[in-house]
Amino acid sequence: MKINIVGAGISGLATAQAILARNPAADISLFEAGQRTGGKVWTETSAGGYLCEGGVNGFLDKVPETLELCRETGLSPLAADSSASKRYVFSRDELHKLPEKPPEFFKSQLLSVRGRLRVILETVAPGTNIDDESLAQFAARRLGREASERLIDPMASGVFAGDSEQLSLKSCFPRIHEVEAEFGSLIRGLIKLQARAKRAGNKNTPGPGPGGTLTSFRGGMGELTDRLTGLLGQRIRLASQVKAIDRDGSRYLLHMHDGAIEESDTLVLAAPAHAQAGMLANMDGELAGLLGEIPYPALSVVCFGYRQNRVGRVLDGFGFLVPSEEQRAVLGTIVDSNVFPGRAPEGSVLLRSMVGGARAPELALLDDEQLTERTMSDLQDILGLKADPDFVRIFRHVHAIPQYIIGHAARLEAMNEQLQRHPGLVLTGNAFKGVSLNDCIVNARLTAGILVPETHDGESD
Repeated sequence: MKINIVGAGISGLATAQAILARNPAADISLFEAGQRTGGKVWTETSAGGYLCEGGVNGFLDKVPETLELCRETGLSPLAADSSASKRYVFSRDELHKLPEKPPEFFKSQLLSVRGRLRVILETVAPGTNIDDESLAQFAARRLGREASERLIDPMASGVFAGDSEQLSLKSCFPRIHEVEAEFGSLIRGLIKLQARAKRAGNKNTPGPGPGGTLTSFRGGMGELTDRLTGLLGQRIRLASQVKAIDRDGSRYLLHMHDGAIEESDTLVLAAPAHAQAGMLANMDGELAGLLGEIPYPALSVVCFGYRQNRVGRVLDGFGFLVPSEEQRAVLGTIVDSNVFPGRAPEGSVLLRSMVGGARAPELALLDDEQLTERTMSDLQDILGLKADPDFVRIFRHVHAIPQYIIGHAARLEAMNEQLQRHPGLVLTGNAFKGVSLNDCIVNARLTAGILVPETHDGESD
């Protein structure tokens, strides 16, 4: 069985690796339109020694599939510094540390006294009959409008670079949706789940946060995609753009940009949804239309390097997020040199700011000079940085993170119905069920399990 995979980002690479782990003799080819593999995993090290992540900056070490992939590829994960648990929100011209424990929440000035009391009343907040509720609607209903604007809104921009008024709760955070449905309250649900875990002897008790430790590699996230690329070797074809997809009976035909046609029994599309839509337009216009409805706002990642003797400590901990009500260009900034070792030369500081996203995608597309000026202006106001950076690197993503907006779940159901007409065609990637690197790897392994039975002693089961 010939398997073609289109897209050599983390989803395509991990899918190929998972298939080969189940059947080392599998006949696989990967086609990548660009000149490099990795997709949104994009690590660069400057001549001066700044290690910059242009996209994914790490993963939470709570997912066994990702840790297993690290073992398979011989990589040693690197946990973030313990100070990375300190995170801030910039609100009303001040940085507020996000509470990590209940006593800190009651003392925090991020929310007013009234706002904090409203959060406590979550246990008696009303339910809803809305099937697909926005993240902002949900947060305001259960936690109050103040918590929605100052806690949940910046979280939406931090994870999705998204707009909490548009993002779907049940698609973006399905576990939260399930907890409310089961227990009628997030607080009551958390207490009961913790008691349940304690009775079962599970040390990893549920908490209000996502859980796990932020993890990367000494040479950045690019170590993972580079290792996968090396292991897959000549199976990967760079600068190989697919113009269109067609079928000849049960075989799938890839019409390449150079005029060649590549055939396969099974076809895995691991490119972004908008790219998949373009490829499938001739073969299935309805499926292509559904894929094309998934938004991808523009986002720029702006890296600034400073000599520490010019700027001081800057900020302890991970970094900060900015609520949309502050009307800033910067969505948030990570102090990378605080989080992982080796991100900046000795005696230097590396900051990485996100600009644009669903709030203001046009800002991500400003020219380099304007983008640098807007970012510097916000960092001066928020962190008091008055010095010009010694190092600047901008990563511009015209199509960044897919947005699971209201209607996403219904759209996926319609896609699955259309896919019944195309046996052997699989759509994967971060456009469907989870945007994180962990999600991509879990979905890659699920795809491999469906497509290829495990082999023993060279024979299929």
